[in-house]
Amino acid sequence: MAEEDSQNNLNLSFLRTLFLSYSSIKEFEIIGRAYKYASEAHEGQKREDGKPYITHPLEVASILAEHRFDAITLSAALLHDVIEDCGKTKEDIEEKFGAEVAELIEGVTKISTISANTRQEQEAENLRRMLVAVARDIRVLLIKLADRLHNMRTISALDKNRVERISRETLEIYAPLANRMGMSTIKSELEDLSFKHLMPDKYREVSEAINANVGKRAHLLTDAVEQMQKQVRDSGISAQIASRSKEIYSVYKKMLRQKRPIEEIFDLLAMRVLVSSVKECYTVLGIAHNLWTPIPGRFKDYIGTPKPNMYQAIHTTVIGPGDGPIEIQIKTHEMHNTAEEGIAAHWKYKSEGAIDERLGWLRRILDWQRESLSAQEFMDSLRIDLYDDQVFVLTPKGDIFELPKGATPIDMAYAVHSDIGKHLSGAKVNGRMVPITTRLTSGAVVEIITLNSAKPSRDWLNFVRTPRARQKIRHHLKENESKELKKRGSELLQAALNNFKLNLSVAKKSSEIIDAIKAAGFKELESALEAIGFGNESAEAIARKIAERK
Repeated sequence: MAEEDSQNNLNLSFLRTLFLSYSSIKEFEIIGRAYKYASEAHEGQKREDGKPYITHPLEVASILAEHRFDAITLSAALLHDVIEDCGKTKEDIEEKFGAEVAELIEGVTKISTISANTRQEQEAENLRRMLVAVARDIRVLLIKLADRLHNMRTISALDKNRVERISRETLEIYAPLANRMGMSTIKSELEDLSFKHLMPDKYREVSEAINANVGKRAHLLTDAVEQMQKQVRDSGISAQIASRSKEIYSVYKKMLRQKRPIEEIFDLLAMRVLVSSVKECYTVLGIAHNLWTPIPGRFKDYIGTPKPNMYQAIHTTVIGPGDGPIEIQIKTHEMHNTAEEGIAAHWKYKSEGAIDERLGWLRRILDWQRESLSAQEFMDSLRIDLYDDQVFVLTPKGDIFELPKGATPIDMAYAVHSDIGKHLSGAKVNGRMVPITTRLTSGAVVEIITLNSAKPSRDWLNFVRTPRARQKIRHHLKENESKELKKRGSELLQAALNNFKLNLSVAKKSSEIIDAIKAAGFKELESALEAIGFGNESAEAIARKIAERK
């Protein structure tokens, strides 16, 4: 026990040193209290690897301290499991640490009492709940990502089935969430750890191949960096230039996507150039293209057109020393900081506009998650929104809409307004009439044509990409089918009532029909008519019950 306490004190000392490197001893006071409270709450609890449980929240808080987060966030990280695992309440936390800390912990806490039929339903509900909390305070997700990262670093202690389930969930949900937030360091580590545990043989194979290929040509990259440093320095620009390694899972994905062996992947060798201004970025690009021949089709300007997660840089691939390809990334120090930390960087500097921009996708998720999706539909839709590349299209008035890659004018129409989608009859893209199933590309100007008589078709479900469009189309079809079934049910019931010389229009106003409907097991006439129209209920049986009560 004394040895464990000593180790925990060392970990707390490390957290304290990290925090004081960017904040004050006064601010650390609440973190110290949170550690003491969490340590007492978790006393006697062990991790799967046998270590005291308190080591986990300490590591989570340390991960966040490495990203220079505030005392409130670190305190919530230390306390993040006390409600779920120690029987503490939100009110307990609020009384001792304030409402802000309590709200963060509640957002991270899983629901253990929800009525869910399957594990998938419980996971979906916990994700829904967390995303609602994230929309209120982005730090909920940052704590959750740090929590998941430490769990993945120590996952080897779990049994095989749990390792596979948690690794797959990390790869499919949490790594893409980190990517959506622009947090590349956490995203990359989550991906590599998941890949390592899901496909250990393939992970080892790709890792060894990267080392072998890079090792053979490492001296060429060193030469390239030295040449670039000299040319940039001679131009009067102060820059940080260094070689960079490619993440293992990133290389594996590229091999699958391009259907190429590792030897043909262009950017295994890469260098990063950091400068002070956007103007200097383009000057350095010119220097690189003067030094080496650029490879056609391998230039991307993410400064002029940032990625959906707000990533900015210039990427170019050149034929470098030894006639081998080298990828060069050029960005400002600020762009690099944002690429590494993403929304965390904006939060720390209270850049509300930047945070709102990055949370646009989350607000879309919350819009359609209110439409009572099933667990499977929710998870499928979440994956679409997290995984897909985005396209940016414009209305004729210049309004910009962000849609998933592969979206159609149908998706665009529903993105503008549900009534526009409902009455969609045609579309123009860049001034030309096109089928409404046409796949849209970034920069396209899309004009939606409507007719009052137009209505959604079931076939549209085969082409739409956005959850909003899919749900609205399904709702219309269900509503329309319901009307048709009720109409058919009314006709069948009237035909049956004719045998008793009764009129449905008159009977509708009588108490007898209500009694007859309830006797048949329905709450209201509309439900009975729909069941008759569908063939699940006999019109003759209902008519007989009505007649018996006359």
